[in-house]
Amino acid sequence: MGRKTVYVSDFTGAVLEPDAEVVRVVVLEHPDLVAGPVRLEARPDEVESIDDAALDVAVVEIHDRHGDGEPRRVVLTASEFDALATDVPMAQLLRTAERVKPAKTVRKATDRIDYASLEHAGKPHRGKITDEEARLVREHLDEINKRLADDGLRQIDPTNPEHADRYGFPADPESP
Repeated sequence: MGRKTVYVSDFTGAVLEPDAEVVRVVVLEHPDLVAGPVRLEARPDEVESIDDAALDVAVVEIHDRHGDGEPRRVVLTASEFDALATDVPMAQLLRTAERVKPAKTVRKATDRIDYASLEHAGKPHRGKITDEEARLVREHLDEINKRLADDGLRQIDPTNPEHADRYGFPADPESP
């Protein structure tokens, strides 16, 4: 018995021929997106209108007393944002405004992440996987994968030979 894999466009369901160009669209933010960024694939003609429909937007953070000290991120059209500047044009205001440096996160040696805890087990790291972390991943795979997806990190696939070896999943019985 043979197998044939057919790829289809995520947008239209149209069959994507093996030698056809495929466009990857990564959705970073959307009101219905619940578990972090996702990848969609389509034919080039199906997504060519995206550039035409693109909006010029301003993404701003508002730091005020609302939100328990956390800034609120707001997306609005660039023209709506530009209209807030009534004294000088927004372009001039942005050129002369004080630059903001990204906040640096400093982690002390004593603040090491405990990957053998349910809170951090399965997160990608360069260190050795301890027996405890591997056990947690095997016993709580669905919960850990949901957390990883929510954080926009790769999920653990027990059928992936690298993941199976790393976390001690049983070998795939269907593989030769």
